Amino acid sequence: MDKRKVIYYSDELNDEFSLAQITPKKIDGNYVYIHESRFKAFTHFFWYRIIATPIAYLYTKAVFRHKVIGRECLKDYKKTGYFMYGNHTQDIGDAFMPSMLNFPQEDYVIVHPNNVSMPVLGKINPSLGALPLPDDMTAYKNFIRAVEKRISQNKAVVIYPEAHIWPYYTKIRPFTDASFAYPVRLGVPSFCFTNTYQKRKYSKKPRIVTYIDGPFLPDKNLPAKEQKTVLRNKIYECMCKRAENSDVVMIQYIKKEDPDG
Repeated sequence: MDKRKVIYYSDELNDEFSLAQITPKKIDGNYVYIHESRFKAFTHFFWYRIIATPIAYLYTKAVFRHKVIGRECLKDYKKTGYFMYGNHTQDIGDAFMPSMLNFPQEDYVIVHPNNVSMPVLGKINPSLGALPLPDDMTAYKNFIRAVEKRISQNKAVVIYPEAHIWPYYTKIRPFTDASFAYPVRLGVPSFCFTNTYQKRKYSKKPRIVTYIDGPFLPDKNLPAKEQKTVLRNKIYECMCKRAENSDVVMIQYIKKEDPDG
């Protein structure tokens, strides 16, 4: 549990408040996003299904008494690929939560390079479905091919558009429309999931209640640039509405005064 009570911020788009201190490695053209060998297929199954899924279930239930509302939104899309957008408010929890939302669907999560740079977990996370953001154009091409392949395999691709972790934050921070180019490009549905913090009867620790909404579809009558903006706005507005269900504030976020203001 994060012990901080107050956090001061200045930039909602770029401030990062994760306690983890990791030096990210460069994700260049040498980074392999897709492995074709049977051994890698086995390690993915082993780490994802045998190890991570049970741990994720136990962790989310034991620590957060996790509850999901709206999972039925996904039932008609189990045989197609789709994107999911969520708010970023936990270090470990946000790694585990998507697999609880999509089960038995597999998910692949677009992550910061930090997630594949750790001494031990950095080697395992790719087998768990981590897709690190690229640092150069060659890596970007490989990254896009990996995203397209997972969607074509009818997997879920999870994105945290806020990009930075704000622990226990109960509102939705503004985010750009950049990541919404993926579903527009591929013409597939998107969903959003909003993690809210709610009171528990017999504990001071909050419960996480996750709301799933969608599908949200690109409007093909608009130019591609407008499609991603409209899609972003629909999902942002939906998440803001759901965030109003939070009724516990564990950490107070206060904006720093601008000395030049």
